[in-house]
Amino acid sequence: MGLVGTIVTLPFAPVRGIGWVLDKVRQTAEEEYYDPAPIQEELVNLERARSEGRVDEEEATRREDELLRRLQEISAYRAQQGAGPGP
Repeated sequence: MGLVGTIVTLPFAPVRGIGWVLDKVRQTAEEEYYDPAPIQEELVNLERARSEGRVDEEEATRREDELLRRLQEISAYRAQQGAGPGP
């Protein structure tokens, strides 16, 4: 893109910069949302609470089902993205 092209497109530089920042924010949010580690940690904590009697069996089962569905969603997303099933 020569000098003329650079000068002509210069007014759009802030828009391109904002677009780049928004893309990075989206990528970071997706990485955090589709990270299985917090879900796995919550499953461990739930099992600990169940064994200590802080959570009744019905509530533990309901919550465990929710967490396992979330892990399946993460696994499907990662497979779709080509990242594999993850850790």
